[in-house]
Amino acid sequence: SAFIKSMRASDPDAAVYWLARLVEAGEDPRFIVRRMVIFASEDVGNADPQALVVATAALQAVELVGFPEGTLPLTQAVTYLAMAPKSNTALTSYAKARELVNAHGALPVPLHLRNAPTALMRTMGYGRGYQYPHDAKDALVDQPCLPEGLRGERIFEPSDAGGEAAQRTRLKMLRDLRAPTEPGEDG
Repeated sequence: SAFIKSMRASDPDAAVYWLARLVEAGEDPRFIVRRMVIFASEDVGNADPQALVVATAALQAVELVGFPEGTLPLTQAVTYLAMAPKSNTALTSYAKARELVNAHGALPVPLHLRNAPTALMRTMGYGRGYQYPHDAKDALVDQPCLPEGLRGERIFEPSDAGGEAAQRTRLKMLRDLRAPTEPGEDG
Protein backbone atom coordinates (compact mmCIF):
# COMPACT_ATOMS: atom_id res chain seq x y z
CA SER A 1 0.00 0.00 0.00
CA ALA A 2 2.76 2.47 0.91
CA PHE A 3 4.58 1.59 -2.32
CA ILE A 4 1.55 2.25 -4.54
CA LYS A 5 0.44 5.32 -2.61
CA SER A 6 3.94 6.82 -2.89
CA MET A 7 3.91 6.42 -6.68
CA ARG A 8 0.36 7.82 -6.78
CA ALA A 9 1.56 10.84 -4.77
CA SER A 10 4.38 11.41 -7.31
CA ASP A 11 7.04 10.83 -4.66
CA PRO A 12 9.84 8.86 -6.35
CA ASP A 13 12.04 8.93 -3.24
CA ALA A 14 9.43 7.19 -1.12
CA ALA A 15 8.42 4.86 -3.96
CA VAL A 16 11.99 3.59 -4.40
CA TYR A 17 12.38 3.25 -0.62
CA TRP A 18 9.23 1.10 -0.41
CA LEU A 19 10.38 -0.87 -3.46
CA ALA A 20 13.66 -1.65 -1.67
CA ARG A 21 11.75 -2.66 1.45
CA LEU A 22 9.65 -5.09 -0.59
CA VAL A 23 12.63 -6.54 -2.45
CA GLU A 24 14.84 -6.87 0.63
CA ALA A 25 12.00 -8.55 2.55
CA GLY A 26 11.86 -11.22 -0.15
CA GLU A 27 8.65 -10.21 -1.95
CA ASP A 28 8.20 -11.99 -5.28
CA PRO A 29 9.39 -9.55 -7.97
CA ARG A 30 6.53 -10.70 -10.24
CA PHE A 31 4.06 -9.53 -7.60
CA ILE A 32 5.79 -6.15 -7.37
CA VAL A 33 5.85 -5.60 -11.12
CA ARG A 34 2.28 -6.89 -11.47
CA ARG A 35 1.20 -4.11 -9.12
CA MET A 36 3.21 -1.64 -11.23
CA VAL A 37 1.45 -2.76 -14.44
CA ILE A 38 -1.92 -2.27 -12.74
CA PHE A 39 -0.77 1.11 -11.43
CA ALA A 40 0.30 2.19 -14.93
CA SER A 41 -3.29 1.86 -16.14
CA GLU A 42 -5.20 2.62 -12.95
CA ASP A 43 -3.27 5.68 -11.81
CA VAL A 44 -1.45 7.03 -14.89
CA GLY A 45 -3.47 5.80 -17.85
CA ASN A 46 -3.58 7.98 -20.92
CA ALA A 47 -2.08 10.93 -19.08
CA ASP A 48 1.11 9.11 -20.13
CA PRO A 49 0.38 6.02 -22.26
CA GLN A 50 4.07 5.08 -22.14
CA ALA A 51 3.65 4.19 -18.47
CA LEU A 52 2.07 0.85 -19.38
CA VAL A 53 4.87 0.19 -21.87
CA VAL A 54 7.49 0.98 -19.23
CA ALA A 55 5.81 -1.23 -16.62
CA THR A 56 5.45 -4.21 -18.96
CA ALA A 57 9.04 -3.73 -20.16
CA ALA A 58 10.12 -3.87 -16.51
CA LEU A 59 8.30 -7.19 -16.18
CA GLN A 60 10.11 -8.58 -19.21
CA ALA A 61 13.46 -7.22 -18.03
CA VAL A 62 13.10 -8.69 -14.54
CA GLU A 63 12.19 -12.07 -16.02
CA LEU A 64 15.16 -11.86 -18.42
CA VAL A 65 17.90 -10.78 -16.02
CA GLY A 66 16.60 -11.98 -12.65
CA PHE A 67 17.91 -10.65 -9.36
CA PRO A 68 19.91 -8.80 -8.16
CA GLU A 69 20.20 -6.91 -11.49
CA GLY A 70 16.42 -6.92 -11.86
CA THR A 71 16.27 -4.19 -9.24
CA LEU A 72 17.59 -1.76 -11.88
CA PRO A 73 14.69 -2.01 -14.36
CA LEU A 74 12.29 -2.10 -11.40
CA THR A 75 13.76 1.12 -10.03
CA GLN A 76 13.75 2.76 -13.45
CA ALA A 77 10.08 1.88 -13.92
CA VAL A 78 9.12 2.93 -10.38
CA THR A 79 10.68 6.38 -10.79
CA TYR A 80 9.03 6.76 -14.20
CA LEU A 81 5.61 5.83 -12.81
CA ALA A 82 6.03 8.07 -9.80
CA MET A 83 6.95 11.06 -11.98
CA ALA A 84 4.29 10.47 -14.66
CA PRO A 85 1.21 12.70 -14.78
CA LYS A 86 -1.69 10.94 -13.09
CA SER A 87 -5.17 10.04 -14.27
CA ASN A 88 -7.59 7.40 -13.10
CA THR A 89 -9.97 7.63 -16.07
CA ALA A 90 -9.39 3.97 -17.00
CA LEU A 91 -10.81 3.11 -13.58
CA THR A 92 -13.66 5.62 -13.63
CA SER A 93 -14.61 4.92 -17.26
CA TYR A 94 -14.88 1.18 -16.69
CA ALA A 95 -16.82 1.76 -13.46
CA LYS A 96 -19.33 3.95 -15.31
CA ALA A 97 -19.70 1.42 -18.15
CA ARG A 98 -20.15 -1.41 -15.65
CA GLU A 99 -22.77 0.61 -13.79
CA LEU A 100 -24.69 1.09 -17.07
CA VAL A 101 -24.44 -2.60 -17.95
CA ASN A 102 -25.69 -3.60 -14.49
CA ALA A 103 -28.49 -1.00 -14.51
CA HIS A 104 -29.75 -1.62 -18.06
CA GLY A 105 -28.76 -5.21 -18.79
CA ALA A 106 -27.72 -6.44 -22.21
CA LEU A 107 -29.26 -3.81 -24.47
CA PRO A 108 -29.49 -4.76 -28.15
CA VAL A 109 -26.55 -3.96 -30.41
CA PRO A 110 -27.65 -1.39 -33.01
CA LEU A 111 -28.38 -3.17 -36.29
CA HIS A 112 -25.83 -1.16 -38.26
CA LEU A 113 -23.06 -2.44 -35.92
CA ARG A 114 -23.99 -6.10 -36.25
CA ASN A 115 -21.90 -8.33 -38.46
CA ALA A 116 -23.83 -9.90 -41.34
CA PRO A 117 -21.93 -12.99 -42.51
CA THR A 118 -25.08 -14.72 -43.82
CA ALA A 119 -27.82 -13.76 -46.26
CA LEU A 120 -30.42 -14.22 -43.52
CA MET A 121 -28.64 -11.71 -41.29
CA ARG A 122 -28.44 -9.22 -44.16
CA THR A 123 -32.19 -9.58 -44.83
CA MET A 124 -32.77 -8.95 -41.12
CA GLY A 125 -30.99 -5.61 -41.49
CA TYR A 126 -27.71 -6.54 -39.84
CA GLY A 127 -24.99 -4.17 -40.99
CA ARG A 128 -27.40 -2.01 -43.02
CA GLY A 129 -26.38 1.62 -43.02
CA TYR A 130 -23.01 1.02 -41.43
CA GLN A 131 -20.64 3.86 -42.31
CA TYR A 132 -17.05 2.69 -42.69
CA PRO A 133 -14.99 5.45 -41.02
CA HIS A 134 -11.97 4.96 -43.29
CA ASP A 135 -14.11 5.91 -46.29
CA ALA A 136 -15.07 9.23 -44.66
CA LYS A 137 -13.20 12.51 -44.48
CA ASP A 138 -10.77 12.41 -41.53
CA ALA A 139 -12.07 8.86 -40.84
CA LEU A 140 -14.97 10.36 -38.87
CA VAL A 141 -18.61 9.39 -39.20
CA ASP A 142 -21.69 10.67 -37.45
CA GLN A 143 -23.15 7.33 -36.43
CA PRO A 144 -24.20 6.25 -32.93
CA CYS A 145 -22.52 3.18 -31.47
CA LEU A 146 -24.14 2.96 -28.04
CA PRO A 147 -27.42 1.06 -27.72
CA GLU A 148 -30.57 3.13 -28.19
CA GLY A 149 -31.30 3.44 -24.45
CA LEU A 150 -27.83 4.79 -23.67
CA ARG A 151 -27.33 7.39 -26.39
CA GLY A 152 -25.88 10.53 -24.90
CA GLU A 153 -24.33 8.76 -21.90
CA ARG A 154 -20.86 10.01 -21.02
CA ILE A 155 -18.57 7.18 -19.97
CA PHE A 156 -15.06 8.37 -20.86
CA GLU A 157 -14.18 11.79 -19.45
CA PRO A 158 -10.45 12.42 -19.89
CA SER A 159 -8.68 14.58 -17.35
CA ASP A 160 -6.56 17.62 -18.11
CA ALA A 161 -3.40 15.72 -17.08
CA GLY A 162 -0.63 15.03 -19.55
CA GLY A 163 -1.72 13.39 -22.80
CA GLU A 164 -5.35 13.29 -21.72
CA ALA A 165 -5.62 17.05 -22.30
CA ALA A 166 -5.28 16.43 -26.05
CA GLN A 167 -7.74 13.56 -25.82
CA ARG A 168 -10.19 15.84 -24.02
CA THR A 169 -10.00 18.34 -26.89
CA ARG A 170 -10.44 15.63 -29.53
CA LEU A 171 -13.31 14.04 -27.63
CA LYS A 172 -15.13 17.37 -27.51
CA MET A 173 -14.73 17.67 -31.28
CA LEU A 174 -16.02 14.11 -31.80
CA ARG A 175 -18.97 14.66 -29.49
CA ASP A 176 -19.80 17.95 -31.21
CA LEU A 177 -19.79 16.07 -34.54
CA ARG A 178 -22.31 13.60 -33.15
CA ALA A 179 -24.41 16.17 -31.27
CA PRO A 180 -27.40 16.03 -33.65
CA THR A 181 -27.91 12.33 -32.86
CA GLU A 182 -28.10 12.89 -29.12
CA PRO A 183 -31.49 12.44 -27.39
CA GLY A 184 -33.68 15.51 -27.23
CA GLU A 185 -32.11 17.18 -30.24
CA ASP A 186 -33.74 15.28 -33.08
CA GLY A 187 -35.99 12.86 -31.32
